[in-house]
Parts: sequence; C-alpha cells; structure tokens
Amino acid sequence: MEDHIFSIYEGLLKSRSGIIITKEKEYLLEARLLPIAKKAECSNLAELANKIKTSLDGDLAKSIIEAMTTNETSFFRDTRPFDNLRDVIMPYFVKSRATTKRLRIWSAACSSGQEAYSISMILKEMEAKLSGWTIEIVGTDLSQDILEQAKGAKYTQFEVQRGLPVQFLVKYFEQQGEKWYLKSDIRNMVTFRQLNLLESYASMGTFDIIFCRNVLIYFNQETKASILQKLSSCIQKDGILMLGGAETVIGINSDFKSLTGHRGMYIPTEGTFIPEGSVAA
Repeated sequence: MEDHIFSIYEGLLKSRSGIIITKEKEYLLEARLLPIAKKAECSNLAELANKIKTSLDGDLAKSIIEAMTTNETSFFRDTRPFDNLRDVIMPYFVKSRATTKRLRIWSAACSSGQEAYSISMILKEMEAKLSGWTIEIVGTDLSQDILEQAKGAKYTQFEVQRGLPVQFLVKYFEQQGEKWYLKSDIRNMVTFRQLNLLESYASMGTFDIIFCRNVLIYFNQETKASILQKLSSCIQKDGILMLGGAETVIGINSDFKSLTGHRGMYIPTEGTFIPEGSVAA
C-alpha cells in the first residue's frame, strides 16, 4: 500500500477513534476493509481512500472505524479483576454505602457486553448482601453495531466457553438452538450507550467503580493522558479505576495512584479507598 494511501486511513482512525495503526499492521487494513471497499463499489483500498477524501458520506467513515475497532473480549477476562471486585471492592462499598445503598459502575469500551455482564453476575451472587440497593451498571462502546450485539445478550458456544464458569452458564443462560441467551434478570442489570472515549464524558455522571481495561494500550501517550484525566473527573473520591494488567498510569497521569498488592487497581490521588491490608502507592 502506498504511503499516502496508508496515511489517509491512519489519520482517519487517529482523529475519529484514537486508534494508532502502524505500517506493520497494514495487513489488518487489507483484511478488514476490503469487504467495505467492495460494498462501496471500490476495487481496492486506494479507491476507497480516495472516496473517503471526496465523499460527504459519514456512514462510510463510520463503517471503516467500526471495522477497525478491536472487539476482543470474553466473560471474566483475566479472572483477577472480578475476584477483586467480589473480595476487595464490594466489601468496602457494602460498608461505605450502607446508608445510601446506591452504586454506579461503568464498563468502558464494553464491546459485546461480556465484561458488563460478568460484573452483573458477580453482584447477583451477592444479592443477599445487596437487598434494597440501587445498582446501575453502564456499558459503553464506540461501535453501535457491537452495542446492539451486547443488548441482545446472545452468545455462541465458543463465547460462553471462554472464561465463563460452568455453574454460571447453567444458572444464568438459556440455550436456544446453537446460541446461549442471557436470562433477563442479569441482562436487565446493564444499560448500554454509545460513547467515544475521545469525546466529553459530561453526560455520564459520576461512578464508584470504573472498568477501563485493555483499552489504553491502543492509544498514544497524549490520548492516554487525556482519557485518564477525563476518567478522574467522573469518579467518586473513594472510587476505584480498574485497568488491564499491561496498563498503568505511571508516567502518564498524576490523577490516579495504584494500590500496592492489587495489580490493575487505581484510586484518585487524593482518594480514600484503602481496604484493610492495602497501602496507597
């Protein structure tokens, strides 16, 4: 692919989604965008790039962004964050929110919903302790198409085999043909809405717990810093930010600090969430 053609896609992805793509990932453009080129009656990606430059069709650019957005996810991905939710985070909030009995949780870049629904299953297992509580779980993603999949809560055999405990499959899903449908009591615990992490979060309100895992790795340092700053503006003083195991705020943002002994868990710099046995770093 010629450099000036590649730069058109590179610029579009960076400006609209924050995704950074290098020449080494050129094969992804070929694999994911050729079907879009064919649909747009373009014989190759060069023609598609030129059509993007001259077209006022916003749907074409949107289709390209959605095709290039990575939607890798699974139920209870990496396990430990969900163990920490059950064993470290929720015991704190059960006590600290005992009067208000309200809790807001955000699953950012939620893809097809597995993370948000994993959170809801953890909380469902704790329903005896959470009787009378109002808990809101919000899942957001850039892609409207993937959000529609999340809302449908319909998964393949392969998807439910990835990370989902067998007892949860039996307890919370119903099989219909070759698909598995999440039962309504779990599905209704989550609401989904479209959000571009590059844009304002003002409409989101504030949250007690934010999952923003395995997202920052796709952005450059400047974009990472911007996202973390915006996340800090919508998290409670004693809130928790969950990042992926390969992600950190160190050297990027000073609004958060890590919790020693709890990989991937961060609190606001002046935060007050310090569970017994943990020390703010």
